[in-house]
Amino acid sequence: SLKSNEIRVLPENAFLRYTELQRLFLQDNCISSVSDRAFNGLFKLQKLSLSQNCITLLKHGVFADLHQLNWLILDDNPLKTISVNTFTGLRSLFFLSMVNTSLEWLPSSRLCRHMPFLNWLDFEGNCIQRLNYSTLLSCNELTVLSLRANHIKRLPENTFHSLHVLGELDLSSNQLIELPLNLFKGLHSLQILNLSQNPLSHIHLNQFDHLTQLQSLGLEGVKIPDIQTRMFQSMKNLSYIYFKKFQYCSYAPHVRKCKPNSDGLSSFEDLLASVVLRVSVWVMAFLTCFGNLFVIGMRTLIRAENNLHAICIKVLCCADCLMGIYLFFVGVFDMKFRGEYNKNAHVWMESLECRTIGFLAMLSSEVSVMLLTYLTMEKFLVIVFPLSHLRPGKNQTFSILAVIWLIGISIAAVPLLNEELFGNYYGRNGVCFPLHSERVEKPTAKGYSTGIFLGLNLVAFLIIVISYSSMFYSVYKTGINATELRSRLHKDVAVANRFFFIVFSDALCWIPIFLVKILSLLEVEIP
Repeated sequence: SLKSNEIRVLPENAFLRYTELQRLFLQDNCISSVSDRAFNGLFKLQKLSLSQNCITLLKHGVFADLHQLNWLILDDNPLKTISVNTFTGLRSLFFLSMVNTSLEWLPSSRLCRHMPFLNWLDFEGNCIQRLNYSTLLSCNELTVLSLRANHIKRLPENTFHSLHVLGELDLSSNQLIELPLNLFKGLHSLQILNLSQNPLSHIHLNQFDHLTQLQSLGLEGVKIPDIQTRMFQSMKNLSYIYFKKFQYCSYAPHVRKCKPNSDGLSSFEDLLASVVLRVSVWVMAFLTCFGNLFVIGMRTLIRAENNLHAICIKVLCCADCLMGIYLFFVGVFDMKFRGEYNKNAHVWMESLECRTIGFLAMLSSEVSVMLLTYLTMEKFLVIVFPLSHLRPGKNQTFSILAVIWLIGISIAAVPLLNEELFGNYYGRNGVCFPLHSERVEKPTAKGYSTGIFLGLNLVAFLIIVISYSSMFYSVYKTGINATELRSRLHKDVAVANRFFFIVFSDALCWIPIFLVKILSLLEVEIP
């Protein structure tokens, strides 16, 4: 070993006296010049490392006498070009590594002409922009090929057709936009394929049909807007698949391991990813349903001072009960799919049941928002303008409540009426609620959900905040200037104060929803 010295030049016949040498390590020197006869006489050399030097050129025939060489490592050298004749004489070479060597291109034809038994070829971290269809034509024994972290923009359709025994192919971190339909034709022995971190705009439905032996497929960082189950069905032996998004895992239900294995809500095994979520869903479902039913019962049995207000509260409880029913069914289906959620995920998200409970959740949410806004506005008018006659009567109240329910039903139902415009609006995730937006989501669906959560709901939230601020200010002002008027408002203020805590607790729940929606629109990863 001569590594980590200050050798700058390898002259002719530098090792002629060491003809029995089998291993030679010259890494981490300052070698910048290598004579084309530097390795003359090393007929028995089996391993040669020239990594971490300053070699810019390897002359033709420089390895001509290295007939027994198995390993050649040229990593971390500023080599920009090589030719087929650079490797003349390497008829026994098994492993060739040229990682981070600044290569800009590879020979246009038959790279392995002088390396007929080359098994492992590593070109990671170079500047290669393209491959000619005949570059790898003679590499018939290649089992591992790494072209990771280059600048490859396109690959001819026949690039890999001669690599019949190739077992691993790494094309990750390149600039590939599209893959030819038959790029992987002939790779019947391929077991590992990595296409991660490429700006692929399209993957053909039958892109992977020839990869019947594939066991691992890497698609991390790849957006697949037109993903379908058909893309992965032919790979019966696939055991590991790596996607950009957890939602993609549902399109490969037969694969044993999929990453990422959770989106925070669901996991590869379960609809609800954690015990905390499962317990919370059941607790909230029971509290929401029975709590609101209890309020409805008590409001019915006990005579209220303000019957119209009591009716509004009971209607609000009914709307909230729908959310409890939604949570109950989420819990039920979580139990049904326990341990094998991914096998059922795609069918579940496309199912009528998912759309129905999504509809109920949206209906509950929007009716509650509008009811709270109406009740707040009603108290606002009574307290801020006490001398006016703006208090709604019985008929007006029933009409407003009916309109609120009709609007809520319309908002929740519209996405179900036109799948071409909205896609699977409620089936974007396992819990069937359309809060999170994706780039692949249809523009109409994205605009609709944004209009609801950041339009209607945000406006309602601001109206409530402003109204209560005005009410408290009005009460304070009345207390200073007109004590007799304050006594007349005492009952309304007391009701408003009690109602404030209902509104305040609901409003606190809306704030994280607004934040999640904004972050999803900005495509910020939400852990």
